[in-house]
Formats: sequence, structure tokens, C-alpha cells
Amino acid sequence: MYRIARAALIVAVGLGLPMWASAQAGVGRLASKLDVVSKNFDAADRDHDGLLTKDEAKAGNVPFIASHFDQIDREHRGKISKQDVAAYLQSRVRPAPAAASTAAKPD
Repeated sequence: MYRIARAALIVAVGLGLPMWASAQAGVGRLASKLDVVSKNFDAADRDHDGLLTKDEAKAGNVPFIASHFDQIDREHRGKISKQDVAAYLQSRVRPAPAAASTAAKPD
């Protein structure tokens, strides 16, 4: 289990997700989601070109990608990469509000 979480975290960092996002969202949950998305992306990529078309996404086991394809495809190329998916997921992650300081203020 540790090995899978570690590998998923490496993928998250490699895809450019900032560390604050993974810390705020929970490393385990984010790593798990990225791992599943990555595996399903590869399985749906029928022509193995590293890109998904809308038809590949609909036919593959990637319902999240299929339903958000147009938002993920920001450049309107008709194809998306894993990096496009990661950027879309990153744009949906909101950092938690900063905790109020509990330290006493000097007089």
C-alpha cells in the first residue's frame, strides 16, 4: 500500500501538482485519485498515442474525463493528455483557509 501511495505521489509531483494542494486535499486521497485516473486513462487510450479523444474517453472507463472533456481540453484540440487532466484537477483544488494564529500578540 505504501508503495502505491508513494508512486502516486511521485506521479502527482511529476504532473506538476503543487505540494500545497496535495497537503490540503490529503496526500492519500489525491494520490489514489491520480493513480486511478492514470491507469484508466492508459486503458482508454486505444491507439496508445498518449492522448484521449472524446470518443476514446466515452468508450473507455473514464466517466469523469468523458463528462468534463470540454473543460479539460482548454486548447480545443480535440485530444487531451494526462497533463491536461492534471491541470484541470489542480484548478479544481482549493487550498484550505489559513488557520488563525493562536500566538499571543505583543503589547
